[in-house]
Amino acid sequence: MLQLNPILTSPDASSAKSVVMAVGGAEDKVHGRQILTTFCQRSGGLDATIGVIPSASREPDAMGRLYHDIFMEIGVKAVEVLLVSDRSHGENPDLLERLERCSGVFMSGGDQLRLSSLLDETPLLEKLRHQVWQGQSVLAGTSAGAAVMGERMIASGGSNEPPNRSLVDMSTGLGFLPDVIVDQHFHNRNRLARLISAISAYPEKLGVGIDEDTCALFEADGHLKVLGRGAVTIVDPRDVSYTSYPHVDLTDPVSIYNLRVHILSDGDCYNLLTHRALHKTV
Repeated sequence: MLQLNPILTSPDASSAKSVVMAVGGAEDKVHGRQILTTFCQRSGGLDATIGVIPSASREPDAMGRLYHDIFMEIGVKAVEVLLVSDRSHGENPDLLERLERCSGVFMSGGDQLRLSSLLDETPLLEKLRHQVWQGQSVLAGTSAGAAVMGERMIASGGSNEPPNRSLVDMSTGLGFLPDVIVDQHFHNRNRLARLISAISAYPEKLGVGIDEDTCALFEADGHLKVLGRGAVTIVDPRDVSYTSYPHVDLTDPVSIYNLRVHILSDGDCYNLLTHRALHKTV
């Protein structure tokens, strides 16, 4: 018999607030489950109904079952696995009705291009956006599920090179966080140069690189809070005075002056309105 996690409680004011959680992948699924438990708590705790969208995975049925069991073990009220393996499924009235019951929605890892192509411009995505932006559902995504959060997303890219125009391939994301570009498995796979390359192409965006077993938690009040074992890297191009990006060949290194970078760890915050990093309280 499944046991309720004693960390979970009934919903309160803090758990009812709108929030988006972008997870860098490889989150702890076995031991402390800090990030997944926080997601369940913010989604309503013991009263939460969690929707799982495993569409990014090559094995969505198995991925759906995995997270179904994890969230039930954590102690939520119910889990709905929302299988979307064809764009037509995004119009299914039964699926839309099941989504409406979800106080939290979790998008699994896999291939972000697959996930975006299945969900983009579907009624399911429009309904999910409405629920998230209205504070009716908490949204979390891990790995590919985090990469799709921005209006522009990193589809693929390389590493072990200086920033350059060919280092990153960009595509259209799902737009939950329109002003940011998210990258994941960040320091684990040496992805700073590709995030800088992406920000060089879209200097009006803020770069957010998230390590494995680490979460960038975006609050409705404009604060980003870091949760987990790794770091979140903020790449802020607001004060860039010069970049050679428009003028160099595809594989030439890009010059960029006065780029601001913050490295934040568990408990640190970043004010997305004032662009100031805030030290965690000890």
